[in-house]
Amino acid sequence: MSIRTRISTLLVFLALLVGFLTVSLGTPSKAVASDGVQVTPLGSHDGEFCSRDRAMMFEDPNGLRILYDVGRTVAGAEDPRLGPIDVVLLSHVHGDHLGDRRIASVNAGTCAEPQTDVSTTPNSNMVEIAIAKNAQIIVGSEMASFLSNKVEQLGGDPASVQLVRFGASRTIDGVSFTTVPATHSNGLSGNFIEGTLGESLNAAGLSAYVGPPTGYVITFSNGLVVYLSGDTGVTAEQETIVRDQYGAKLVVMNIGDTFTTGPREAAFVINELIQPNAVIPSHANEEATRNGEVLPDTKTATFMQETETPAYLPLSGRTLSFDAEGTCFAGCTTE
Repeated sequence: MSIRTRISTLLVFLALLVGFLTVSLGTPSKAVASDGVQVTPLGSHDGEFCSRDRAMMFEDPNGLRILYDVGRTVAGAEDPRLGPIDVVLLSHVHGDHLGDRRIASVNAGTCAEPQTDVSTTPNSNMVEIAIAKNAQIIVGSEMASFLSNKVEQLGGDPASVQLVRFGASRTIDGVSFTTVPATHSNGLSGNFIEGTLGESLNAAGLSAYVGPPTGYVITFSNGLVVYLSGDTGVTAEQETIVRDQYGAKLVVMNIGDTFTTGPREAAFVINELIQPNAVIPSHANEEATRNGEVLPDTKTATFMQETETPAYLPLSGRTLSFDAEGTCFAGCTTE
């Protein structure tokens, strides 16, 4: 047998061997959306990151759906983007998170100035949605007592409001929730309080205190740990609890400045304190994108330039999928 014939025979044998191993052992498969946690921002304008955007929907691989900080950019319970909701989370009771008013429909007004002229006080956009969707509400501090009363007044089940204190946790359908400290205020506007008490608070320029604000750490059924910062400054717990205790791999970080961490401060939290594998900026208080691309000289652009972690834009209606390590494998938009 010639050398050329021997080489050809060997190549054929190797090809057959590779084919056999591929069939027998299989090839590594890429992650699919059903394997990951899906995150869908619900902003005021399709495909953009706009000035009032707060709300996000999280869906566990097992189907559990979680709505976070409803705010003003969800068009009530009939918003077609919502679908079923199992759990609602609220970081604090300020109107732009609890929802003192809302959009009538998506894309009303401009990205810089969304048209949020539908009043939802004294009920709140969040409570109206939670009752309509028969969802549980998970919050920390005295917010639970206030919201429980509000739910009952509107004909809902007060037991649907679940309290989770710092250091505790609550598990629903394989997904664990805990609250963590946030450095911010948590005054409730008199507009949410019916009767003379609410009127007196407004007249005096005061608000009702409902306990400290919170952030959340969620551990999903696929093992992904997510930190939702809420409105906060820099805290030691972002290192000692969020990173060291829970090992968060994905962070939703508020970057709006003045009222919460600014873009550079937020980048410090990500780079030095938490060190996750992915981050989604939120609460920028600006028209951050146009045609889905980050505008220069914005807080969002500064944050994304400063952070050493892959940062993914929260474009409204665009779903991002993350595996257990916080790696984005679908819908990932970084610029």
